[in-house]
Amino acid sequence: MEPKFDLDKIRYSVDQGTYERAIELYQNQKVVNFVVRYGNFEAIVLGSHEYHIVISADDFAVGQCDCYLGQHETLCKHIVAVAIFAILKGGKFPDEYAKPIGPAVCSGKIGVLSLQQLSNLKQEIRTASRYIKSYNGPSKIWFQYQDSLTEGCRRLSEIVSRQPVSLAMAKIIVDLAIRLDKKLMVGGVDDSDGTVGEFIENLMLVLKNFEKIDPKCRKAFSKLEGIETGFDWEEILFKNAK
Repeated sequence: MEPKFDLDKIRYSVDQGTYERAIELYQNQKVVNFVVRYGNFEAIVLGSHEYHIVISADDFAVGQCDCYLGQHETLCKHIVAVAIFAILKGGKFPDEYAKPIGPAVCSGKIGVLSLQQLSNLKQEIRTASRYIKSYNGPSKIWFQYQDSLTEGCRRLSEIVSRQPVSLAMAKIIVDLAIRLDKKLMVGGVDDSDGTVGEFIENLMLVLKNFEKIDPKCRKAFSKLEGIETGFDWEEILFKNAK
């Protein structure tokens, strides 16, 4: 049985510390006695104790571990390590997936995307943005919902960070920020921990760097002049303006 999740899903949705510790467990061959049973993956992870883990083949976050965190329904490194094993089957962990995901940054490189590349980019952004959705569920799934917001922002951060500096890209970032702000204000997104708001502020810093590298990018900012946003994040762009 193959899992319905992949390394991208794990990397984007798990906090960096837990993810790195899970990789270490996997690479040190601490996941043993791995079996598939009744639509689940089961294994033992060796540590200060032998931890017994069961995760769903459909969703690794639906799992059980008898460690302290697992007993309190918190996603732990043991569950993530077993999820990694379910994908790689004990094979080498790919180096490119060990790279940490940081905040959105400016690539520092000027470039022009073709019409097809722009179309593909917009679709990629739309897909990642779907993780940033409204919340209307019971309180018991609130943490799972916050994980979805984190995953969406991480996916978008990586997309933005690899794009070249150009006026067209600056316009795309501005539009993205406006859409996310609308989701926060009237779209029912519960950003209690500030994940989405912080991401929008990072987008403004990316745009400031765009402007430094190519002043023409400032033309994209006009769409933000005079509008009201939830936390006045657009003011980052207009501070110390000429």
